[in-house]
Amino acid sequence: MEMQQVRYFLALARTLNFTRAAEQSNVSQPALTRAIQQLEHELGGPLFHRERQNTHLSELGRMMLPYLEQIHAQTEAAKAQARSAKKLDNVTLRIGVMCTIGPQMIADLIVKFRMAHPNVDLEVIEEGSAELQEMLSKGELNLALFGLPEALDVRFHGLPLYSERFVIALPADHPLAAQNVVTCRDTHEQPYVSRADCEIFDHARRQLRAAGVLWKKVFSSERDDWVQGMIKAGLGFGFFPELSVTDPGLVTRRLIDPEFTRTIMLVTVRGRPHSPAVGAFVQQARAFKWPPAAMAPAPCDPEDELEDAG
Repeated sequence: MEMQQVRYFLALARTLNFTRAAEQSNVSQPALTRAIQQLEHELGGPLFHRERQNTHLSELGRMMLPYLEQIHAQTEAAKAQARSAKKLDNVTLRIGVMCTIGPQMIADLIVKFRMAHPNVDLEVIEEGSAELQEMLSKGELNLALFGLPEALDVRFHGLPLYSERFVIALPADHPLAAQNVVTCRDTHEQPYVSRADCEIFDHARRQLRAAGVLWKKVFSSERDDWVQGMIKAGLGFGFFPELSVTDPGLVTRRLIDPEFTRTIMLVTVRGRPHSPAVGAFVQQARAFKWPPAAMAPAPCDPEDELEDAG
């Protein structure tokens, strides 16, 4: 069954006149008649009784009418939705954000995107980097923002947005707060308040142990506000991306020897066609002025650039 057959049937059911139905359908009367005959052959019986001055629906035609009306309505609705998606109307964009990236880092980007595309609904899903990669690969996310200490999986494209150092977060009266910079050796066997979702910690711990540095973990939480609160209360120091320390009661000091950094990327699935909404968000992220405290990200290999939406 072809959609033009459905349209011709519905036009004829409205007009009960082959000439007027053909005119409304912008087709010749013989072409409309052939299409109706083909549909009758597919459905196994006459859909209209053709009398000299009295064309009317047959019993089979009356039975088929609501079904074919529904097919036509659903097809038109699908076309309308496709047109809306192309125009970025009534579209939902699902964005994954690594849980260690605070909302203050992307709030302005989201506001600017919404101002430019007010009919696109944004849904932000916060997870760890491993979960985000799994959701991306399954199509549960359109794109994601995260950074990893190792190279990005070959399944994905990554557009570097900004890089930042990891710092030591301290209460103002901590002895290490008096130093301009803190070496890893300075933190040896110091009480440490742990961010449970720190994506770089396993990588950092291996380097610290190789340098003979051990941290004494005294508290751990998945919530950065709890971790920062415990640091401010004097429980120990914290290990944070520089732009993620939000409590004004804390001071930060650059950590060196070795130094740790992360690069936050906008990530999509390699080779997967992108919707216009994804393409618009990528362009907004490219043009966005990231915070001046952030370091310039390393140049991206052209092959790893996010593909523009088609």
